Amino acid sequence: MNNCHTVVKKYSSHRNFFDLFTSKNIARHNYFICLGKAMTRTKKAVVLILKCMAFVFSTLLIIVFSLYCAMWILVNGPSRTISNLFIETVSETSAAKFLARMYRSQEEIDEIVNRGNSDDDGGYLDNSLIDLPDDTTGVEDDDYKGGSKNGDDEGNDNGQNGSIGDTQNVDTDNTDKVTPDADDGIEIVDVRGETYNGKMMIVHDPKRVFVAVPDSYGENKRGLTLDGYIEKYEAVGGINGGGFYDPNGTGRGGVPEGIVIYEGKLLWGDYGTEYWIAGLDENGLLYVNKMTPETALSLGIKYAASYGPALVINGVPRTRLYGGLNPRTAIGQRADGAILMLVIDGRSVSSLGATYDDLAEIMVSFGAVNATNLDGGSSSLMSYKGEHLTRSAYIFGYRYMPTAFLVR
Repeated sequence: MNNCHTVVKKYSSHRNFFDLFTSKNIARHNYFICLGKAMTRTKKAVVLILKCMAFVFSTLLIIVFSLYCAMWILVNGPSRTISNLFIETVSETSAAKFLARMYRSQEEIDEIVNRGNSDDDGGYLDNSLIDLPDDTTGVEDDDYKGGSKNGDDEGNDNGQNGSIGDTQNVDTDNTDKVTPDADDGIEIVDVRGETYNGKMMIVHDPKRVFVAVPDSYGENKRGLTLDGYIEKYEAVGGINGGGFYDPNGTGRGGVPEGIVIYEGKLLWGDYGTEYWIAGLDENGLLYVNKMTPETALSLGIKYAASYGPALVINGVPRTRLYGGLNPRTAIGQRADGAILMLVIDGRSVSSLGATYDDLAEIMVSFGAVNATNLDGGSSSLMSYKGEHLTRSAYIFGYRYMPTAFLVR
């Protein structure tokens, strides 16, 4: 082999190649024998590569076909419950919605997604069930540092800026899972179910919780990440807040969904349109039902964001809310006024996610009198004292969001 390599290399140049045909026959004979061997080896290598490519392609084809068949069985199999759960799960994502449309018409998808009780107004809130604490942790509004907010120079006399936004078992044995901070008045509790893991942040003084907003809103604007909000307001921690316009997962948090109220001013929303609300008045009382911005401001609501649906009303969990298995975020309030901030991990092997009904059960198990769902999916995240306590499902890092619920 080494001799062939030497022969072929020797006659590779133009000059030596010319000498080859003026030399003795034996040199030409050796050259072409060696060249043929080299071409044979090359041919074998090419054939091997092509066989490997064919094997990889066939394997991928088999995997794709198997996945398609598996999903077809999920959607069209004997279990209606599993079929609906699959449709709802993928329909709630930005990137995988097309999977539902592969097996169902849009009319069928809408019927499945909207079959629950998530669209009713949640009913009357009995605020007498909440006994707000008289004492505080000593953290007052003036003690935290937040940047200037939009809406000071814009909007109408009402404070509006003119923009219109379009059962599983819960592990509640918290003996070795509670991480209290006596000085901070905050507890962090592990939450576990059959399909999910998550964290509950309990804030004993409800007046410490508020809605954080960016400097401005608009189509060409961008919200902040949860870390960005925490840094801006020098907060102890918090969770993501309300929803936002997010076409195909490309939204940047500059266009909120529903209502945004900050410091008693309406920064986003149509003044006369009803929205699901997660709002806090100046005393820390949480509102979670549907209302117009006009009603919210008349009630003295100081901070608010939107998503929904309501999960618990007057201590009673709402049922048949359904929803798929996805990352979730929710906020609630106990009878003693403490704020419950819940984030569930999802879209991973260790935690698939939770349904709306799961969230309602979790909130009731922690003593929630009222609770509502917030934006979930790739936005769901909890942070406390500089550490992310839950995992972001966003493959590109962390989402830019229009609002966040923070703790002073």
